[in-house]
Amino acid sequence: MSSSSSSPSPCADSRNPSPHPPPPAGLRPGPSPSRRRCHDVFWLILFLLHLLLFGGTLALAGLNRFRIADRFNITPYLQHTHPNTTANHTAPAPAAAAPEPATPGPVVTVSKHKAQPSELTETYWKYYGAAGGVGAALAWAWLAAAAGKRDGGRVVMRAAVHSLTAYLAVVSVLCFWGSHLFWGVALAVGAALHFLYVMSVIDRFPFTMLVLQKAVRMVWELPDVMRVAYAFVLVMLCWMALWSFGVSGIVAMEIPNRGQWWLVLALSVSLFWMGAILSNTVHVIVSGMVFLVLIHGGQAAASMPPKPLRKSLQYAVTTSFGSICYGSLFTAAIRTLRWEIRGIRSKIGNNECLLCCVDFFFHIVETLVRFFNKYAYVQIAVNGQSFNRSARDAWELFQSTGVEALIAYDCSGAVLLMSTILGGLITGTCTGVWTYYTQSDKAIIVGSTSMLIGMILVGLTVVVVESAVTSIYICYAEDPLLIQRWDPEFFEQMSETLHQRLQYRSSRVRQILNGRLDHLPSTSSI
Repeated sequence: MSSSSSSPSPCADSRNPSPHPPPPAGLRPGPSPSRRRCHDVFWLILFLLHLLLFGGTLALAGLNRFRIADRFNITPYLQHTHPNTTANHTAPAPAAAAPEPATPGPVVTVSKHKAQPSELTETYWKYYGAAGGVGAALAWAWLAAAAGKRDGGRVVMRAAVHSLTAYLAVVSVLCFWGSHLFWGVALAVGAALHFLYVMSVIDRFPFTMLVLQKAVRMVWELPDVMRVAYAFVLVMLCWMALWSFGVSGIVAMEIPNRGQWWLVLALSVSLFWMGAILSNTVHVIVSGMVFLVLIHGGQAAASMPPKPLRKSLQYAVTTSFGSICYGSLFTAAIRTLRWEIRGIRSKIGNNECLLCCVDFFFHIVETLVRFFNKYAYVQIAVNGQSFNRSARDAWELFQSTGVEALIAYDCSGAVLLMSTILGGLITGTCTGVWTYYTQSDKAIIVGSTSMLIGMILVGLTVVVVESAVTSIYICYAEDPLLIQRWDPEFFEQMSETLHQRLQYRSSRVRQILNGRLDHLPSTSSI
C-alpha cells in the first residue's frame, strides 16, 4: 500500500448523517477535504502572470493591424535591423522629383490611410475562426463516436491506428506539391516513424482495445463528464478567439529575419500550455468522478456523496489548480518521449553498444516519469496533494504492486494521442488548403498554427477517456476488489495479463544476466 492511501479523499467531503458502508480496505478515508490547502502556488501565480502578459500581447498585436495598418506605430521597433525597409509598403509613392541626397539611417513612413486587406488582422482571422470551428466539430464528433455506445473503444482505436499513417503521407505529398520541402520531409518522416511504432507494438493492441472499451463503458455510464468536456471546449474557444485575433495581427505584419515565426512560436507554446491546463483540469474532474463511482459501487449507490461533479469541479479549479498548472508544463512531452524510447528499446537485439546508450536515456526518462506522470492527477483529485508528491506516490504504488508492468504493456495513451494528432492534421489541412488558394505565402504558418488549435480542441475530449483509463489502473493498484466488483470478467483479464507480463520480465532479466555472465573472462582458480 502506498503512502497515498492515508491521504484525504473526496468521499469524506460531504458525508450524510446516515451511516454508509465503509470503503474498501485499500482505501481508508482521510480527513475532510475542507482541510485541503493550495499546493504549487508559485506555478499558479506564474500562469496568471502569463495570462496577463500574453493576453496583452495578443490584444496589442491584433489591434495594431485591425482596420488600419500599424495604428500603434510599432513597426519601426520591429524593423530596426533593416534600415532601408519602410514600415508600410502601401504608402503612396511620392511625386517624381529630383533626387536628393539622403542621410543614412532608417527611413520610416507610417500611413494613416486604410491599408490593403492583405496587411490587416481581419484578413487572417477568418482562417483561424474556421480552424476553431473545424476543431470543435471534430472534438465533439470524436466524443460522440467514442462514448455514444459501449464498443466505442474499438472505433477509436481503428480510426487512430489505421488513418494516421495514411493521412501523414497524403499531407506530406501535398507539401511537396506546394514546394514546401521542409514540411514535406518532416511529415514523411512522421508517417514512417508512426508506421514503425505501430508495427513494434502491434502485439499489444488486443489488450489495449480491451482497456479502451472498458474506459469508454465507464464514460458511457457517466454522461455528466461528457458535458464537462463540451463546456471546457467552449472555454477554450473563448481563449482561442483572443489568440487567433492576436496571431492574425502578427501574420499580417512584415517582420524581417522570420520574426513572425518566432513570435508565433512563443504564442503557440502559450496556447499549448493553456490547452494542457484545461485538459488536465478535465482529467482531475473525471478522475474524481470515476474514483467515487468505483469506490461506492455505482453512481446510484446510497453511499455516493451528493453533487459529486460539482465538488470535483470545485477542487480542480481552486486548491488543485496550482498543481495542474505545474504538471501541465512537462507531462505530455515526457510521456511521449517515454513511449518512443520504449518502442525502440523493445526492438533492439544483441547490439550491446546501442542497447547501453538507449538504456541510459531510458533510465533518465524513467526518472523524469517518476516526477511527472499523468497518474498524479488521479491522486490530486482524490487526495488533494501537491503534484510531485502525487506523482511519486502513484509511481511507488505501481512499482510495489507490479502494475507498472501492465501500464508499460498498454498502448491506450499512445492510441489516444494518435486521435489527437489526427484531429489536428485534419484541422490544419482544411485551413491550410483554403489559405493556399487565397494567401499562398501564408499557407504554412496558418496551417501549422491551425493544426495546434485542432489538437488542443480534440485533446480536451480525448482526455475524458484517458482519465477513465488512468483511474482504472490506480483503483486496480490500490484495491483490485474495486475492479472485480465493477466488472469481474475484466478483472480476470487484467490479472491474467499482469501475471504474464511479470513472468516475461523475470525471464528477460534472467536472459540478460546470463548473457552478461557468459561474456565475463574466465579466471583460473587459485
